[in-house]
Amino acid sequence: NLDEMDAMDERERYAELIRDNLELDILSRDQRFDIDRVNELVEIMLDVVCSTSPTIRINGEDMPQQVVKSRFLKGSVKERFRQLDSSHIEYVLQAMNDNPSEIRNIRAYLLTALYNSTLTLDNYYSALVNHDLYGSSN
Repeated sequence: NLDEMDAMDERERYAELIRDNLELDILSRDQRFDIDRVNELVEIMLDVVCSTSPTIRINGEDMPQQVVKSRFLKGSVKERFRQLDSSHIEYVLQAMNDNPSEIRNIRAYLLTALYNSTLTLDNYYSALVNHDLYGSSN
């Protein structure tokens, strides 16, 4: 029972970090996004960072749990988040709003979207900048 209590305490600490560092309270008030979807993203992230499994399945591939966890957590004593910020979460939520097709396994889709959001968003911004620069030279 003490192990279960420690695990619950750890999960609550991570939940608070996720909400604070990613400013999810602000996103949860944004009327464009479903509050249940925001909470689902938090739960997915919590499941990953609190997992004791050696691997996490992402897009059909078993990734080492520590690699996936490192995408969500900063490798410091303070356990602050490294790359993921509110813009990445907003990007994932907007992608969900823009996707008209029904997704069979929404949890797997969201985990993959979260895991890849830093790279995807960087590529998206690069494409916009390149497109703008290309268009301005003509």
